Amino acid sequence: MLKGKKLFGQIQNYVIIVFGLACYVFSWSAFLIPSDLIGGGISGVSTLIYFVTGIPVGILNLVFNGILVLIAMRILGAKFGINTIFGIIVGALLFLILQPLFPKPLVNDPFMCALIGGMMSGFGIGLVFIHGGNSGGTDIIALIVTNYRNISPGRVIIICDVVIVAASYLIFQSIEKIVYGYVIMGVFGYTLDMVLEGAKQSYQIIVFSKNNDIIADRIGNELNRGVTFLKGKGWYTKEDQDVLLVIAQKHDKQKIMEIINDSDDKAFLSVAKVSGVFGRNFDRIRL
Repeated sequence: MLKGKKLFGQIQNYVIIVFGLACYVFSWSAFLIPSDLIGGGISGVSTLIYFVTGIPVGILNLVFNGILVLIAMRILGAKFGINTIFGIIVGALLFLILQPLFPKPLVNDPFMCALIGGMMSGFGIGLVFIHGGNSGGTDIIALIVTNYRNISPGRVIIICDVVIVAASYLIFQSIEKIVYGYVIMGVFGYTLDMVLEGAKQSYQIIVFSKNNDIIADRIGNELNRGVTFLKGKGWYTKEDQDVLLVIAQKHDKQKIMEIINDSDDKAFLSVAKVSGVFGRNFDRIRL
């Protein structure tokens, strides 16, 4: 039964990864490339070369990402390479299928194409990341750099993307194209952060209950989630009281609320979103 659930979960992840990659590739094929707009990443590099040589973006993506994967496999291990190859191959195939279907952009306004393309690509890559996938490109470069330096992957990707977009001037000789490229970057980054932060949202739950021991045991046993007791004192009753503190991720919140209500329907509690949680079972601090 557990193996069946695990297999279903893996299949579900791959389906969502493919959907995320499809959103990403569609945004480039239908809005950015036919509008002569350049975003960041290896797709941006491939698009620049496509405008000069006519070689399809899908083929260029596959070649560049293949080189990066070989480098990453030596540094980060074979497992990283295997997990990423799927995303790279699917992305390249989707480019080969979708790019020829859109000789003209779906929207004639370049600014709207930049906004829609940046938003859709950020949403798609966000889905890919959440479900354990990787689109390759500057993501690989970022992971390689962060393997040696305590720096956020986002900062590495931004530096790479700024250089790639600026390089579009060599082809188009247009400051306007660079501005559009940075608009794409900004919208992409904002949307990506919104998707990732929404998935990683954590909550701080403080519980005042006479059954805190029962609640703590159930949270630990059923969710394998740590809890902390704080010493408190009710000022009205003048009685000492244990206060239960739980830091929970988004997917655990509802179950914890059910446990609290089931254990003590008269419990008093507060629930607050936290901007970041770092440490074991949560995020690693990156400067």
